Amino acid sequence: MPVLEGKELRIVAFLCNWCSYGGADTAGVARATQPTDLRIIRVPCSGRIDPLFILRALVNGADGVLVSGCHPNDCHYSAGNFFARRRLEVLKRFLPVLGIDDRRFEYTWVSASEGARWQQVVTNFTDRIHKLGPAPRLENAEPLLQVADMALQPLRPLGTGQNARLDELKAAIKKHFQDKDLDVVIGWQQADDEAHTVPLFMRSEEDVDKLVWGPFNVNNPATYLNQLIGRDQPQDKLKKVGIVCKGCDSRSVVELLQENLIPRENVVIFALPCEGTFDMARVNQELGRYGKIDSVSFDGQAATIVADGKEHRIAIADCAQGKCYNCAMPLAQHADEAFGEAPAIAGSPATPPELAMLDKMSLEQRFSFWKGQMDRCIRCYACRNACPMCVCKDYCIAETRDPHFITQENTVREKLYFQCIHAMHLAGRCTGCGECQRACPVGIPILALRQQIARAVAELFDGYQSGMDPEANPPLLGYEVEEKNIKQREL
Repeated sequence: MPVLEGKELRIVAFLCNWCSYGGADTAGVARATQPTDLRIIRVPCSGRIDPLFILRALVNGADGVLVSGCHPNDCHYSAGNFFARRRLEVLKRFLPVLGIDDRRFEYTWVSASEGARWQQVVTNFTDRIHKLGPAPRLENAEPLLQVADMALQPLRPLGTGQNARLDELKAAIKKHFQDKDLDVVIGWQQADDEAHTVPLFMRSEEDVDKLVWGPFNVNNPATYLNQLIGRDQPQDKLKKVGIVCKGCDSRSVVELLQENLIPRENVVIFALPCEGTFDMARVNQELGRYGKIDSVSFDGQAATIVADGKEHRIAIADCAQGKCYNCAMPLAQHADEAFGEAPAIAGSPATPPELAMLDKMSLEQRFSFWKGQMDRCIRCYACRNACPMCVCKDYCIAETRDPHFITQENTVREKLYFQCIHAMHLAGRCTGCGECQRACPVGIPILALRQQIARAVAELFDGYQSGMDPEANPPLLGYEVEEKNIKQREL
């Protein structure tokens, strides 16, 4: 029978083999009374606990999850719990954006000799979960579909970029081809019509003339760098690659360099100041149903698109991507060759639109929101394939059968869990380029999940932003013995 009154709940506990499991055993030998709601999973070390284990349990309907390991400075593996402490604190701040009450997850430290403390910890946590009651189930949530309000005041003037020094950039790239010190340069070219662009791989001076610049350059060319010069490629066949970057794109390049995924000597970064890019979903909504694009012309603030003979003037300030309103880095900071000056930034970034929408919701509404969004997901993996930081696409855990970490079932639970996997693998690494959300064919605002983790990382680690400093150490790949913003957790 459970010690606490009422129905026995489903509580999962991950316990370190050397300390907390020993503490639980000590409590058992001493015949200390303990709740029976707990289901214990023994692991070698708290550092072995992937946050995805906890998310898996909670998404699958666990009412609570407890993690307990050795006290800091007392780890059997020297520093496992220091790494775990950072990951688990980020996870705790991530859960509310999913609509999961963060009180349903807790981590603490119990040594092998602390049988009495273990009894107190497990009793207090079980009591907390009983007060919260059974966890809501995705299957029972009512779908909620809501669209973010994109009305933001931009930090800088947005425009169509028609005054960019594109000719100088083209001349510089041609010079590199003449000197034969670059094999390929990645940029953008016009697609089937003037209102769309596709990636351009320039391998000759003639290809350079196809390069275009403007608000339709929505793709992040850094996505292709790992395929061309990644560390897993044959080192004797690595190419010298140039890349034309917007400010946001350059953060992805810097993060790849920071993680030593590409060699610095094999990449040349070209930069122009970006004045904003269109959210193509909103542009298509403005255009309505059309057969073909007849022409596109620009003024300083808008693009005039003629579709099926009908003229549409679309201002960049009204239809920019959400990230553009908050962009504080329109020009790459770590460019080898830059053409133009970055505009002045007024004020500091506001909360991104999609994240601000979720902030205003209750936990129940967020849970229902993701139920509605995951109902729409077709699990095409476009978000993963477009991400410049997903460098293990050929060995993705979402598709592996050894271990069989996630099924191919077309259920809301499995689709939400895949998004959790993607978000957690980008914790402290996501550069906010928005390619995941832009590539989604059904328009799910999944960037909000990454933005919440980025916000948690910035709060915990002194405003850290990924992709800003190639010499910085990503916060979840390191630790400090005494963490400035992570306090000791007690139960």
